Formats: sequence, structure tokens, C-alpha cells
Amino acid sequence: MGVLAAALVLMLVGGMYLYDHAHRDTIAKGVRIDGVAVGGLSGAAALKKVRRAVIDPLSKPLTVRSSAGTWTLGSREARLTVDAQNMVQQALTASREGSIVTRTIRGLLGESVNKDVPLAVSYSHVAVQALTAKVRAAVNRAPQNASVAVSGSELTRVPAKSGVTVDSARLGGRIERALTGASASRAVTVPAKSVQPKITTAQLASEYPAYIVIDRGAFQLRFYAHLQLAKTYPIAVGMQGLETPPGLYHIQWKEVDPPWIVPNKAWAGALAGKTIPPGPEDPLKARFMSFDGGAGIHGIDPSEYGSIGHDASHGCVRMTIPDVIALYSVTPVGTPVYIV
Repeated sequence: MGVLAAALVLMLVGGMYLYDHAHRDTIAKGVRIDGVAVGGLSGAAALKKVRRAVIDPLSKPLTVRSSAGTWTLGSREARLTVDAQNMVQQALTASREGSIVTRTIRGLLGESVNKDVPLAVSYSHVAVQALTAKVRAAVNRAPQNASVAVSGSELTRVPAKSGVTVDSARLGGRIERALTGASASRAVTVPAKSVQPKITTAQLASEYPAYIVIDRGAFQLRFYAHLQLAKTYPIAVGMQGLETPPGLYHIQWKEVDPPWIVPNKAWAGALAGKTIPPGPEDPLKARFMSFDGGAGIHGIDPSEYGSIGHDASHGCVRMTIPDVIALYSVTPVGTPVYIV
């Protein structure tokens, strides 16, 4: 009996060895590679299946789309590589876990091994970053604050516009997931969000408590309070050769009863570079509002009121004393001055 029992044990052990050895290159039931079932396949068959089901889809170019354009990233450009041999070897190793006894029993009973070998993939992070940078450059649009423009000699409101910005972190994540996943479409939608302007059209009037438009041709100064025409004043502007300069300026500083700091110009003659204090010799009367360094808006002596409505100054804007005092009281430093 002892000899028979020993013989049976030897036969059993030998049978298990032969069974286990015969299945050494067979992947256990239930094993997957990146979600692809490879149980029951040989290493070579599993390698072929993984290449067809995983690697081939990954070789297709990835597409990123938005309303601003379309971009592609090919597997070669992305330096995408998949280590299929490594994944198959991991599947075989997982299949060989446990003892010869447990492997034999598991195989004979058709039991499964719950193992999913992750995708062994590498790619160029620099390529992904370069692609996201291209997308940002094309999609990002800064918001535009509401603003004021001068049309002819009148003010017009320019509406605000919303901006757009790409969520770079989410875009990079989407590209990486699509790049390393067997997505049938291989398409990525650009995640972007709207960026609101700081100054809306509704806020525009409060941003401009005062605005001056100087119409040289009509010899008029139009004062706007909160973008509504409040007052029109008659003026004189620069004579030929010393024209009042056109363009957009701002009130830089203001002064009551200002001295005349004579420009060091040829037209000033012997007075060039001198300072004329307030008084009879000072042509700047009552108020002065600078908008271009030496040039400004100022009052004139009543004896010169006849120059109003003409090209008569050396570049400044002349007003009557009552008018310049009234304008001064409602014109803070920083007020836009648009000269047409």
C-alpha cells in the first residue's frame, strides 16, 4: 500500500508539473492588458492582439478642436511609444503567481485571475506643452473694456467685449488622456471660459464724469458730463504754423491765476524762456488747464475777446474769463481732451 500511495503521489506531482509546464506561455483567464482581455492566449498571440487593439489606435493622430481652429498631434511628433513586450510579460508573470498546486487547480477549474496590466506608454511632455501653447495663442482673447470714441466731433460709446481664455491645465490633461487612451475619435475639445471686461457699457458713463472735445474747425469746445453734452463754448485755437495739436490728450495740471511761463521759441522773441507773473502783462487770465505740456486751455483778457472764433493763439485754446472759470470748476485732472 505504501508503495502504491507513493506511486500515486509521484504521478500526481508529475501530472501537475507537466500541466503547469505546458501552460507556462499561456496567460491565465481573466488577465487583461489595458482593458483588453488576453486570458487563454499565448504570449505571441497576446502581443499580436495588443498591437491591434491598443497600439494601432494610439498611432492615429490626435485632433484638438475649437471655434478658433483645429490642431493635430501625430504619434511620431509626440514621440509616443508603447512597450508591448513589457505588458505581455507582466501578464505572463501575473499568470504564474502562486504555487504549482494553486496554478494547476485554478487552470483545471477554469478560475480567473483578476489582473489588468496598465498601459506602458511614454510620450513627449514638451510636445504636449507646445501644442497647448499653440492653442492658447489662437484661442485666448483679452476682454475689451467699454470705451469712448470721437466720431467727427461727437462722442460715441464703444461697447465692451468679453474675452476668452483656455483652461491650460484641463486642456493638457485632455490631450494626455486622449494621447494614451484607445479613443476611437482621438478628438479633444478645447476647454475655455469667458472673461468679462472690467468696464462694461453700463458702467461707461460713470467712468467719464468729464470729457472735452475741441472742434478746431467750428471753434467750439464741447463739454460732456457723464458722456452727455452739457455745454458748448466758443473758443480760439492756434494760428497757422502754431496750430493746436490734434489727438487725444488729458488734463495734466490746473492752476488759478497762472503765471505765463514763456516757451523758449522763436515766436516769443525777447520774452522766450521768461516767466511773466499774473498781471497786466500776463496773457493767461483766470484759469489754466494744461493738456500738452506747455499748451493748455486758458482765459484771455476781455480786450482780446475778438479773437474768439479765429485761429489766433500760439497753440493754446482761448476762452472768455467767465467760460474758462465755469469749465475749470467741472474739469478734474485726468479729464480726456480730444482735439479734432
